[in-house]
Amino acid sequence: MDTLETAVIGAGVIGLAIARRLALAGREVVVLESEDAIGTASSSRNSEVIHAGIYYPQGSARARLCVPGKRALYRYCAERGVGHRRAGKLLVAADADEIPALDAIRAKAAANGVTDLRRLDAAEVRALEPALRCHAALLSPSSGIVDSHGLMLALRGEAEDRGAALAFKSPVAGGETHPKGVVLDVGGDSPTRILCRTVVNSAGLGAQRLARALRGARSDTIPPLHCGKGSYFTLSGPTPFRHLIYPAPLASGWLGVHVTLDLAGRARFGPDLEWVAAPNYDVDPARAERFYPAIRRYWPELPDGALQPGYAGVRSKLAGAGAPERDFAIVGPEDTGIPGLVNLFGIDSPGLTSCLAIADEVGRMLGLPPDPILS
Repeated sequence: MDTLETAVIGAGVIGLAIARRLALAGREVVVLESEDAIGTASSSRNSEVIHAGIYYPQGSARARLCVPGKRALYRYCAERGVGHRRAGKLLVAADADEIPALDAIRAKAAANGVTDLRRLDAAEVRALEPALRCHAALLSPSSGIVDSHGLMLALRGEAEDRGAALAFKSPVAGGETHPKGVVLDVGGDSPTRILCRTVVNSAGLGAQRLARALRGARSDTIPPLHCGKGSYFTLSGPTPFRHLIYPAPLASGWLGVHVTLDLAGRARFGPDLEWVAAPNYDVDPARAERFYPAIRRYWPELPDGALQPGYAGVRSKLAGAGAPERDFAIVGPEDTGIPGLVNLFGIDSPGLTSCLAIADEVGRMLGLPPDPILS
């Protein structure tokens, strides 16, 4: 049986950030990835937004990790030449009765240490975005966009520069506890068993299945998985917007159909929210009919037929339809019941923004000093 100091399971943005963190600390690291490339699932099927940290309850893992994660991500992208832009975000109240929701967001943001939000009236909004119609808005200048694939390439490169290795087509079927760590059953072309002193389960949508397949680990700390599918539609023709545009959040906590931009300035709308039994990435063109009225609440001049099917992503959710949103779950050795085992569950938005801070959190659980990128 082969032996290994550290196995990171999953080569999405979170797994790669963790591999980088552990490799920088001198750990021997192998990333086990079931697919044949990095970031093939949630990490490459999202809005690529750098979030400011304004929506999340004070003290939650999302708030605690997003705000320093945002600062670290901007710094990392600048130092590593990763494409990004502080595009800024406008949170809009399409109707006057939505203005209190903006006030609540501003208060929540301040509690999280985000103090740069600016309240705009309708005339000020029109001066920034002439096509936008609303009663008021909040400007979030520290919101932005990032090239998610470029970020993952940079994380991978830095991890490999420090000795980490990636093993593609290496699905982990399960494993069991061992006096010296965890034995993993790794499939693929050459199935093998590996004894690992440390295992970080960052398998995304597969994290719960994998955690249950580790014999000897506690099962009561494994939350249920709910698959929240989001479809995106692209805009045919030029976009009238220079900022990200988000409607005031709905009572359910959903952020509504928003406008995001890529680094070339092209607009995309979404995601919506559809609960599915298992991940699938088809975009039903008929779903656009629900997008038009939602978008026209703040952009009434959206032309008929302007929305084209784009892509879909599936978010790992810990609460299903109608239930209150649940926070990230980063479950360390004290709660997994296995020294050296860390499970990550439900890392959806703002996971991309928070990836460096999440990696540092995992590092601290494993006894590492803080990452200087977060200082």
